[in-house]
Amino acid sequence: MFKLQTCNPVKKKTLYLLVPHPPLWGLIEAVSCKTFFLSSMEAKDDDYTRKDRAVLVTVVVFASLAVASVFVALSYYCYIRNKVSKRLKTTNKRIEYEERASSFPSLQVTAEKGLQVFTFKQLQSAASGFTKSNIIGHGAFGSVYRGVFPDGRKVAIKLMDQAGKQGEEEFKVEVELLSRLRSPYLLLLIGYCSESNHKVLIYEFMVNGGLQEHLHPVDGSRSVSSSLDWETRLRIALEAAKGLEYLHEHVNPPVIHRDFKSSNILLDKSFHAKISDFGLAKLGSDKVGGHVSTRVLGTQGYVAPEYALTGHLTTKSDVYSYGIVLLELLTGRVPVDMKRPPGEGVLVSWIEKRFWRSWILLWMVSTQQRTWFKLQRLQLCVYRMRPITDH
Repeated sequence: MFKLQTCNPVKKKTLYLLVPHPPLWGLIEAVSCKTFFLSSMEAKDDDYTRKDRAVLVTVVVFASLAVASVFVALSYYCYIRNKVSKRLKTTNKRIEYEERASSFPSLQVTAEKGLQVFTFKQLQSAASGFTKSNIIGHGAFGSVYRGVFPDGRKVAIKLMDQAGKQGEEEFKVEVELLSRLRSPYLLLLIGYCSESNHKVLIYEFMVNGGLQEHLHPVDGSRSVSSSLDWETRLRIALEAAKGLEYLHEHVNPPVIHRDFKSSNILLDKSFHAKISDFGLAKLGSDKVGGHVSTRVLGTQGYVAPEYALTGHLTTKSDVYSYGIVLLELLTGRVPVDMKRPPGEGVLVSWIEKRFWRSWILLWMVSTQQRTWFKLQRLQLCVYRMRPITDH
């Protein structure tokens, strides 16, 4: 306890004060006088206070510097990590693109092969400004518009999405791929446009749209019974198979479509079929029984199970998708429809449970022997299924 004395001891009044400094914890006895004479210990208290302040300032400065250093280091780490991550993604996309298009000619070469190069202004005029009323479909990373050129030619104009680089990669692959492939069962690419952010593909116009529109009409927009009799369905199946055969057997390395489905089978005015939308196509392995490893892409219900599980892509993946389309042609059902009763939502499972051991097995054996059932047999098969498919 420290005592503060006054100049007048008679009128002295003693006060006890709690001092909040570590060197002087305790009570100080003080007097209520205007003049104070500090004892020697109080002088020491001032020394301690100055030292404490110096230590405190030093600690605060060093702590602030340490926190700032940690913050700067973390910020720099996050910046570098983000930069490296973006670089890896870009590199992976470039590698995947090079794998998919390494054997295809460049865009400059395709222009010499008869592809027309259009200006965006020309296409905008042909498609009436790309209004929603002119949309006739949606492809990988883009919408497809109906277009009419001044000479009266009707075309399908695929305007690529501008949302990301993936659309640009898909654009390059589709242009370069289709510029090389030549088959009456593949959709004909007429030309393209590449101006700043505008990437556009121009195809021949298929009057009757996609097969999906006829198999699964929305709001009565198509009439299945009037347009797709069983002879027509059989021809569509055969022509689609020839298109896949060309991609798998007549191109080296083979081309795997990777998104084969009923909406990507387009029909001309005579209901002849052509395969379209090669935006997700990938070059397969040139080794017998080989595969390529890639991220899983495609449409639910059409993707082969082994591809979905392992990422190993082969031509058989397209064959599985083709089988799903065949089931669509036979049953009129979509591959996945969870609005149906339990057990009927997935087309493949429904077929396996109810028909696998009867006529469908015979039909599959026939296709393995590379002979197609006569129309009457196919009609008989469908007739037996009619009580279930009529809904």
